[in-house]
Amino acid sequence: MVEDLFFGGLGIGVASMNAPTYIAELAPAAVRGKMVTYYQLAIVIGFFIVFLATYVIGNSGDEAYNLSRGWRVMFWSELVPCFIFFALLMMVPKSPRWLMMHNREEEARKVLEKIHGEKLAEVEMSEIAESIDKIDNPRFTDLLKKGILPIVLIGTALSALQQLTGINAVLYYGADIFEKALGFGQEDVLKQQILLAGVNLICTFVAMYTVDKLGRKPLILVGSVGMIAGFLMLGFTLMFEQVGLLSLIGILVFIGSFALSMGPIVWVLLAEMFPNKIRSLAMSVAVAAQWAMNYVVSQSFPIVVEGTANQGAFWNGSLPYFIFIGFIVLIILLTKKYIPETKGKSLEELEKVW
Repeated sequence: MVEDLFFGGLGIGVASMNAPTYIAELAPAAVRGKMVTYYQLAIVIGFFIVFLATYVIGNSGDEAYNLSRGWRVMFWSELVPCFIFFALLMMVPKSPRWLMMHNREEEARKVLEKIHGEKLAEVEMSEIAESIDKIDNPRFTDLLKKGILPIVLIGTALSALQQLTGINAVLYYGADIFEKALGFGQEDVLKQQILLAGVNLICTFVAMYTVDKLGRKPLILVGSVGMIAGFLMLGFTLMFEQVGLLSLIGILVFIGSFALSMGPIVWVLLAEMFPNKIRSLAMSVAVAAQWAMNYVVSQSFPIVVEGTANQGAFWNGSLPYFIFIGFIVLIILLTKKYIPETKGKSLEELEKVW
């Protein structure tokens, strides 16, 4: 069991780093944001399907089956998307930037010509060639260089803050939040989780079709304000013991605002911001920080919820959400000061911007 979890986690970690990077390196600049957002869309569709499956199994009325075999069926079902993903990988071309870095220029040219046409392909070929000549044989120590370290730190901070919004505390412990904090019954809890996943899915579609029109920064800033508003509604209804419909609306506003902003846009920015030559190394650091914060939040959330301070008369169960608000404020400050707008620019143009 431990080995299964280890290899499963390893596979998810590798995919979460490589998928958005690959999409960004292949997609035309004009639609790159939308294309990378498909990665986040796949994640939220997965969440939606999982919550639906949980609802069906949880309402089957056969607890003995669920304990003996039901959970095994859920694990076996993971093989279906895994095999589909593996088969489709055989059909996709290699990244032209990766091909150029490995001196396979003709292959890179063919890929770029299919995407851009001959004329634009030559322009991009020259830009890529100029970019990858800047660092030879990239190593992790290259990430510490003067012109690169600030970009790595900004990307890593943004990636970590995605988790410190509290999104996975809400998704992982949604059932407990609805049942214990908000007083919903077990059947209502499962319905609320489907509602959460549905809002997440719908708002991800909105982000997909606006990211290349409105830009990355506006979506992050507007979404962050929405996340704060949602958690304020939830927090104050808990604090003043007025739990009800407004509390549920607060959670839904938070989820929808996250899906409009930090959910997909962080992946877009991470895939865009790092220079070609060290993109994979820098991306691995940023994604590792994100998974580390995911672990910290998922492990600390129940501890804070059950803590003496949170259970006291002042916070009355609302403390975790005000902590998350503090981190969301940091996202606003970081974005306004350090994140440039990247829509419509090639990856090589963005190297000069950064």
